[in-house]
Formats: sequence, C-alpha cells, structure tokens
Amino acid sequence: MDLSLERPEGYLYVRRVGARGVTLIDRELTSSFLLAPDRAIENWPVTAAGTLDAGHVEALLALQPELVILGTGERQVFPAAAFMAGFLRKGIGIEVMDNAAAARTYNLLAGEGRRVIAGFILPPA
Repeated sequence: MDLSLERPEGYLYVRRVGARGVTLIDRELTSSFLLAPDRAIENWPVTAAGTLDAGHVEALLALQPELVILGTGERQVFPAAAFMAGFLRKGIGIEVMDNAAAARTYNLLAGEGRRVIAGFILPPA
C-alpha cells in the first residue's frame, strides 16, 4: 500500500495543536491569534476566555464570518454572555470549544469553502 501526504490547497489550515502552540501549515504560533481561510492575524491580545467582552466582537466581525469558532485553550471555557450575544444579534453563529476541537472543526469548514473565522487562545509564555 502506498501512502502519500496530501496538503490542502487554497486555505490556511491547522496541522498540529499543542498545550502551548498551534502549527499553521509549517509554522508554530505561540500566542493567541485569529485564523481565516485566507489569513492569520497574529498576536490577538486575548490570554483567557474570561477577558473577552463585547469590545472584542467587532474585531472578529470585521473579518466578515458566517461562523466563528472560539478555541479556549486545553479546556472549553465559555466567555461572558455579552461577548456571545454580540454575534447572535448579528445573526452570526459562534461555537466555543477547546483548541484541538476548534482546529478540527475549522479545518473541516474551511475545506468546504465556508467563511469561518477561528480564534485560538493560547496561554502567555
């Protein structure tokens, strides 16, 4: 049996998720970031889900998502209701999960051509 490595083309994808970093294609990021199929926005100034508030909503909405996935680290932690409500008022779905689940979900949806935005929260070094 022949095995070959197939790499998705046409969008940024997550290759690996660890406790302190996330690897996009072949580059490891070690601070929180936002990910869209066509770009990564590094150094997102969020270090914990509990610090997210309504003010953070606009930065994500500016990327024009149809769905937002929030990876909150090694464990799922729900942000404040005001943060979640900011998306629901605009008719944008938001899902909160741990970083590994967020990466899998993002890769699947981006591979389908969906306009998904993922926020990955990583602990400070």
